[in-house]
Amino acid sequence: MKVTNSTGNAVKKPENKSNVAVTTYTATDNLNIRTGPSTANKIITTVKKGTQLTVTGKASNGWLKVSIKGQTGYVSSQYVKISNSSSDTIHVVTQPESISVLVNKKNKLPENYVPKDLVYTSIPFIFKEKTEKRKMRNEASIAIGKLFADAKKQGVSLLGVSAYRSHATQVTLFNNYVKRDGYDKAITYSALPGTSEHETGLAIDVTGGNGKCAAQDCFGGTKEAKWLKSHAADYGFIIRYPQGKESITGYQYEPWHLRYVGKSIAQTIMGKGITLEEYYSKSSTK
Repeated sequence: MKVTNSTGNAVKKPENKSNVAVTTYTATDNLNIRTGPSTANKIITTVKKGTQLTVTGKASNGWLKVSIKGQTGYVSSQYVKISNSSSDTIHVVTQPESISVLVNKKNKLPENYVPKDLVYTSIPFIFKEKTEKRKMRNEASIAIGKLFADAKKQGVSLLGVSAYRSHATQVTLFNNYVKRDGYDKAITYSALPGTSEHETGLAIDVTGGNGKCAAQDCFGGTKEAKWLKSHAADYGFIIRYPQGKESITGYQYEPWHLRYVGKSIAQTIMGKGITLEEYYSKSSTK
């Protein structure tokens, strides 16, 4: 199957490979995270009993390599237990640069992945500062610029809320949500570091021109949200977390979260009322 990019050129549809498994463990006691696989190494941080850890490798002496707070560390396997079954195993995507890459709770980006073609978008945001949140990958940036411009011509005013987030930013953000609402609540609306679409540079949260309802449920009933649902696919974007699909995407309804996948795939997904997960599931059965 061939798809087209924003310039209209035919490109080969990338495969959604994700064959590197990452296992989640839970600390069975208060646990030191160290710089190396022995107690002789420096302590990076200490986590509380019950903390979930993403294990990315194993050392020969029984220690485990983990990702914690944007850093790589080591823990003794004596004080952790596997907390996800084989069906819940997280995989590291092998083609993170793919425009249609599937990133979700079961498919994460490689450690410290940074898109190579990030640029500042030309669209207005709800803030004035020139921060990383204004950035997107080049193709997505061009597409969102066209979307905003055409929406304005049709009397629909839009503002950007948040686009790219670095891995370090996602770590801080998620940890703050956990402190505020607890892990079980935070995981329903925020992504574990490495599993956030914002880290791909292909996603952006938007709101109406008055700046109200930014990343809030009330945006769903606005004329801006209705316009996006009808027209986003024409520019290569999908409403990534649609209503009624929470059990598939793993996240609550977010009418403000746009994800760039290219026009062909976007029109298929939005036209059929499915998710990116369902798109890949259907494609794999053909």
